[in-house]
Amino acid sequence: MTYPERAARRLRLPADDRSPAAARAAVRAVLAEAGLTELLDETLLLTTELATNGVVHAGTDINLTVAADPIGVRVTVTDYRSGGIDPLEAAMPEVTAEGGRGLLLVDRFASSWGTTHDATGKSIWFRIDRDPDKPPAPRPLPDLSGAESEPDLAQLAALLTVAPALQSRLPVDQIVTELLARCHDATGADGGAIEYDGGDGTGTQVIAKFGDVAATAVAVALPLTAPANGRLLLAGEPKPSWRPLAELVAERVALAVQIDRMRTDEQRRSGWLTYLAEAGELLAHSLEEHLTVALIPQLIVPQLGRWAAVHLTGDGAGLRLAALTHVEEGELEHLRARLEGAAPPLAAALTSDGWTGMELPVPRGLDGIAVPLSARGATIGVLTVGRHADRHHSSEERAVVADLAKRSALALDNARIHAERQAVAHELQAALMPGSLPDVTGVSFAAEYLPATARRLPGSGPGPVAGTEVGGDFYDATELPDHRLWVAIGDVCGKGAQAAAVTGVVRDVLRVMARDGRPLPRALELLNATLLEQPGDLRYATIASALLDRGPSGAVNATLCLSGHERPLLLRAAGGVEWVGREGTAVGLFPDVKVNPEEVRLDVGDALVFFTDGVTERRDGSAMFGHERIERAVRGAAGKSARQIATGLLEAVEAFSPESPRDDIAILVVRCDPV
Repeated sequence: MTYPERAARRLRLPADDRSPAAARAAVRAVLAEAGLTELLDETLLLTTELATNGVVHAGTDINLTVAADPIGVRVTVTDYRSGGIDPLEAAMPEVTAEGGRGLLLVDRFASSWGTTHDATGKSIWFRIDRDPDKPPAPRPLPDLSGAESEPDLAQLAALLTVAPALQSRLPVDQIVTELLARCHDATGADGGAIEYDGGDGTGTQVIAKFGDVAATAVAVALPLTAPANGRLLLAGEPKPSWRPLAELVAERVALAVQIDRMRTDEQRRSGWLTYLAEAGELLAHSLEEHLTVALIPQLIVPQLGRWAAVHLTGDGAGLRLAALTHVEEGELEHLRARLEGAAPPLAAALTSDGWTGMELPVPRGLDGIAVPLSARGATIGVLTVGRHADRHHSSEERAVVADLAKRSALALDNARIHAERQAVAHELQAALMPGSLPDVTGVSFAAEYLPATARRLPGSGPGPVAGTEVGGDFYDATELPDHRLWVAIGDVCGKGAQAAAVTGVVRDVLRVMARDGRPLPRALELLNATLLEQPGDLRYATIASALLDRGPSGAVNATLCLSGHERPLLLRAAGGVEWVGREGTAVGLFPDVKVNPEEVRLDVGDALVFFTDGVTERRDGSAMFGHERIERAVRGAAGKSARQIATGLLEAVEAFSPESPRDDIAILVVRCDPV
């Protein structure tokens, strides 16, 4: 629907700094005549931007048409630079840019807009309509027509107010530009500018300007919180109203800048907190020292500097370069040479009497900050971060580096503790396992052991794997003085030091009894009595043991005793399988134990497969590996070596579930070989 015009202005404006002000005056006049002053803020903002783009950036005269009807206003700005419309870029311009937001602002605030262009130039139009859901709210406007008597200051103050709803949708530099433009409207000054220094070392910048301010007549300080400071400048023939108006604008500019700065500071602090939380989570997930130390510089660069390095303490008093990174890979070798040379002065600074425990002096030839890596009262190294390409580190960044250094030091110390604990567990577990299995004619042995706290690494090969905690599973095999063979596998209740102590008792007592020639039932009875004498609760074990006697025919006769343990599987050379052994009582629970020996014959190629409950109870969700899967796994290895049988079973158990084992896994295979 087309509405009749209530007011209109059509004028041609020259390509100079005074034209945007003239365009704004035409907008004010039309809106006042049409009774649409509630549309003033948005219309002035968009008209100023388009007029400035025309006379400053296009560098041509412009035609301006402002037409108001009962429901809104339409503004058209035509310049005479030939060519197409500049494309609308997705990226926002720099904060200090004086233009470049025109179409972005038009698209944000206009009810509708469009462009036309031909051989002589191009036109951009926009329309802003009243909100039909809101009643009209006209604003009184002062007379700025140039009369000798000055307009009412209260009305001028109203003109200098940018509505909060509009401010919330504009970037701070656009708010400042609009306030300065309104100051120009109210004063008629020949030139004006707003200077701002944020106190961040970048110096003073002009963030808004019109005309020439060389002959400054009025200069008003922006009431900013130190260290920020700034001024509003007006040039021309001053009037008595200029200073109070300039002070009013300065207050509103300062308020807008302070609010934006607080918002920016809060966003930056929130960003740093998120960064530290994510970095801490990554560091916490790493328990390998070499991976942790390599991760630390990667977390820092490029957010906190162009390069970063970690020096760690060694066995002596010196430091060694452990990891580094640089935003430019080509600089790594040069940086490495400088950092290796920096190790002695950094080490000396750590032991200096003048060191306060905070930042360290950065060695000559490097530019940045150095922070000690300290955890649990000990200094374990130094974190060095190079400065940014264009500036030094801010106090906030230094605090972030210090915080990250604490998290990194704790992660490194945890990794070292983990490595030490793993080494202790490895040594203790090795002491509880046989150093080697018997190498005898006619019988071969193979074993696999996987603690619940470790996974076999790719390429690690067969054999026991150490975890971070001593497990309760064990196996043993030895040749007795009478040339018989004794084997055992068991599961002691518990884990850690307590389980290790019980395992040592069980293994040693059984070995001594077997070497002394005691029958297996008697040896188990004596072991049961020994465990019952031990202090503490839950010191019991399940055991499967056997005495092997090699016959002249090459067969092996086994006397098998089970004490609450899983029955072993007898794998025949032809592929048949059968579960052997009779159930008995676990040792360490009751004063009397029940042992039921059973004789088993192994012919050449047969194998006896012992295992602990970590095999059968290996879980994949609610499913367990169970006995049937054991049969299938070993049946495929019929006729193969003891090592192949043991390795194949462990691989099948590991492949059954992607989860880490919940219990220790021990496998012992005894095979009757041809003589």
